[in-house]
Amino acid sequence: MDRRTLLGAAAAAASVPPALAADEDRWAKIAAQYDITRKTVQLEHGNWGMMARPVLAAYRGQVERVNRDTSFYARREMPGEIEAIRARVAAAMGVSVQEIAFTRNATEAMRALILGYNRLRPGDAVLHADLDYDSMQACMESLKARRGVEVVKIALPCPPTHQGLIDAYDAAFRANPRLRMVLLTQVSHRTGLVLPVAEIATMARARGIDALVDAAHGVGQIDYRLPDLGADFIGINLHKWIGAPLGVGAIVIREGRLADIDVDAAEPSANPGDIRSRVHTGTVDYAAQLSVPAALDFQESIGLAAKQARLRALRDRWVRPARELANVEILTPDDPRCYGAITAFRLKGQVSHDANVVLAKRLLEGHGIFTVHRDGLASGSCVRVTPALATTMDEVDRFVAALRNVAG
Repeated sequence: MDRRTLLGAAAAAASVPPALAADEDRWAKIAAQYDITRKTVQLEHGNWGMMARPVLAAYRGQVERVNRDTSFYARREMPGEIEAIRARVAAAMGVSVQEIAFTRNATEAMRALILGYNRLRPGDAVLHADLDYDSMQACMESLKARRGVEVVKIALPCPPTHQGLIDAYDAAFRANPRLRMVLLTQVSHRTGLVLPVAEIATMARARGIDALVDAAHGVGQIDYRLPDLGADFIGINLHKWIGAPLGVGAIVIREGRLADIDVDAAEPSANPGDIRSRVHTGTVDYAAQLSVPAALDFQESIGLAAKQARLRALRDRWVRPARELANVEILTPDDPRCYGAITAFRLKGQVSHDANVVLAKRLLEGHGIFTVHRDGLASGSCVRVTPALATTMDEVDRFVAALRNVAG
C-alpha cells in the first residue's frame, strides 16, 4: 500500500461524521436486529459474530433447502450458486474470483498457506510473533521438521506503538538475513492490536520475504480491502465480523503466486491452476456458504466506515475512563491506526493466568459482565473486551462501573 492509498484510507475514515457513531437511535435499531440475551452484558464477541435476523432467516431457509433437495440440488444447481457467491465475496474483498476460495475458517486457510508454502529450503528461516494465533504459531514451529528451516519467534513491544511495531519487524529482518517468510496477524485475537501490515509487508518484500497474513479479525472490523494489505497470501473469516453463519472463511492467493502453495494432498487429480485445489474441506455446511450474500447485504446496508467508527466508539467509551483508574493497565494503544473494536486490560501487577481467570470470573459472577482471559503474551495474561454492533452504550457503561469496583 503506497502513500496515496494510505492517505486515501485515512481520508475515508475521517469522512465519517463523529455524530454518526454516536447516533444512538440509529445504532439501537441496528442492535435490535440481533437476538442477543440481555441477562448478561456480553463483551466477548471474538469467537464468532452473531448473525443478524435477516441472515439467520436466510440461513434457516437454506438449511431447509439443502436438507430437502439433498444431492440432486448439490450436484446440479448448487455449484453455480456457490460460484456466484464466490464472485460476490471476491468483489467485496477487492480481489478476482480466481484469487479466492472458500474454507471453513481462517485457521484452515492459514494452515494451507503455511504448510503449503513451498519456496522454503533447508537453512532458510521463517518468523512469527507472540501475538499470532496459537494454531498458526504451531504451524510455523512445525516447519523446522517439515522444511528444515530455522523458526524465529519475536515478542512484540509492550506497550506497542505504530512505529515501534514497524521497527520490531525491521530489526528482526535485519538480524535474520536468511528469512524467506513471515507470518503477520492483522488484528490480534489476544489484545486487539492492529498491526501495520502494509508497511511491514513492503519491508519484507524488499528483502525477498513473503508475508502470510492472518486477517481473521480484520475483515469486517477494519475499513479496508484485501489488496491494501500489500500481501500475496491471506486467510480470512466471514463468520466473525461479517456475521455469516459459522463455518465460512476463505483463502486468498494473489494471481501469479498460486504455484508457491502446494496442491492439497487430498486433491491429487485437481486442476493445479485452480486455487480451490489448495484446500480440501470435504463436505461442508453448504447452507452457511449459501447465506453469505445475506450477511454481505446486511453489512453493506450499514457501511464499513460507519461500522468501524461505531466499534471504535464503543471501545473508546470504556477505555477512556478506564485509563484514569490507577490500578488498571490498558494493553492496546489509543493510536487509531493500532486498534478497532477489541482491547485488552488487566489490573496492574496481575499478569498471571490465574489472576486474570479470577478477574474475568469476578466481572461475570459479581456484575453480570462476560469477558474472557487471554494468555500467550510475553508480558503476561490479560482480559479481552470485544464489543460488537449488538452492544449498547448502556452496557458499556455498566462495564465501566464494574471495572471501577473490581479495580478497587
